[in-house]
Amino acid sequence: MQTKHGIAYIQSTLSNTIITITDSFGDTKSWSSSGSVGFKGSRRSTNYAAQATAENVARAAIPLGIKSVEVRIKGLGYGKPSALRGLQLGGLIITKISDVTPTPHNGCRPPKKRRV
Repeated sequence: MQTKHGIAYIQSTLSNTIITITDSFGDTKSWSSSGSVGFKGSRRSTNYAAQATAENVARAAIPLGIKSVEVRIKGLGYGKPSALRGLQLGGLIITKISDVTPTPHNGCRPPKKRRV
């Protein structure tokens, strides 16, 4: 069964960028990270590494029948816009972009007062 639409999950942290492409049912079709593309150390967190990762995962997903993706971005890293650009350069059509980064409502409970 060839699916045409998928979901691209971009997790962009301060040290790495991980991109997973699934079909509409949630089954993983292809994935890639900055480390698996060949970047080591602090170069994994750069914009260029995120773009190269996105191009790599897009080229792997197209032969599997995925033509367009809905993008869900999570994280605080620097590679979010570059990863979107890389998905387009890899040949995928982006239909929807949503940011699913979790935000705390009231934060953690503060520690108890110190006894003197």
